[in-house]
Amino acid sequence: MIYLDNSATTKPCGEAVSAAVQAMERGWGNPSSVHGFGMEAETLLRDARKKVASALGAEQDRVFFTSGGTEADNWAIFSSAKRLGKRGKHIVTTAVEHHAVLHPMQQLASQGFDVTYLAPDATGAVSAKALEAALRPDTILVSVMMVNNEVGAVMPIAEMIRAVRRKSPLALFHTDAVQGFGKLAFRAKTLGADMISVSGHKVHAMKGVGALYIRPGLPLPPFLYGGGQENDFRSGTEPIPAIASFGAACASQDFAADAKRMARLRDLCREKLSQVDGVKLIGSGDAPHIISLSLPGLRSQGIINCLQDDGILVSAGSACSRGHRSHVLEAMKLPTEVIDGAIRVSFGRDNTEQDVAALVKAVIRARETLKG
Repeated sequence: MIYLDNSATTKPCGEAVSAAVQAMERGWGNPSSVHGFGMEAETLLRDARKKVASALGAEQDRVFFTSGGTEADNWAIFSSAKRLGKRGKHIVTTAVEHHAVLHPMQQLASQGFDVTYLAPDATGAVSAKALEAALRPDTILVSVMMVNNEVGAVMPIAEMIRAVRRKSPLALFHTDAVQGFGKLAFRAKTLGADMISVSGHKVHAMKGVGALYIRPGLPLPPFLYGGGQENDFRSGTEPIPAIASFGAACASQDFAADAKRMARLRDLCREKLSQVDGVKLIGSGDAPHIISLSLPGLRSQGIINCLQDDGILVSAGSACSRGHRSHVLEAMKLPTEVIDGAIRVSFGRDNTEQDVAALVKAVIRARETLKG
């Protein structure tokens, strides 16, 4: 099988698997314990934090582990609203965010917050100019994803942060970088965001682990209360095997080289697919690893089934919103027949040009099969 659904999840790399097994077999103590087993677990925790922070370009003590990107997004949004809710009630986000952002926004709206959802352009991106126009004196939080998980649109995060600092200097800026981490070149120390969410299983670590970067000096309220782990920010005994796998995955990869390789595959794939009758490419393909395409008039599930019969595994938009029409493609105001026939191809570090050739052949076969 040729796996082209890496935006949904990635195969754990050998280093991540080995680190997780080692943590379960030899480092299984509670890192809060002061005996030898606990101190061994604490060493693994500290080492993993250092590796993830290095990959993020962050201060080691500002990376806090979570159960994944969803928790990191929820934490950033709800804690920001709790901290600044007395100062203002206005929040800005986009209409194409992951549901881990959109659903918390809906919760806050039900509690009296005023949420502005910025519409994307035809490529799925939102401009810094559009964001700046939406900012108000009572804006307390801006949350914009770094890379859209369905169409690969890259948001101008650095430019957006500058706009927020100029017009709403008291507002916090959060970016969901789950699809950007390991794919785009950025450093948390210099990007300027107050909070950055990342996830382990998108970069060849285990599922069930992620992190939230919180800039130095930001007194964000805790998200989980209890024993005071993660510097009192996120209580709960740390899952050392998952965290160790995250650190090992970050340390074992050359993210820049992998992104460059994936970008070559993306360009080759877009070129080949553009020559196939009946295929419509969606968006501009800015992210190095994501291609969105449609066979208008056909159904996504039928296309996916045909591709799987040919040994090609892809998805219909976000794997996190199965069974629902894509809110991203709807926000882009694409025709219904394009939305209903859309699929997402997402590359990983192990994919090759042969995989691209097989995909193109399978797409042609799927079109011929489904159209009779």
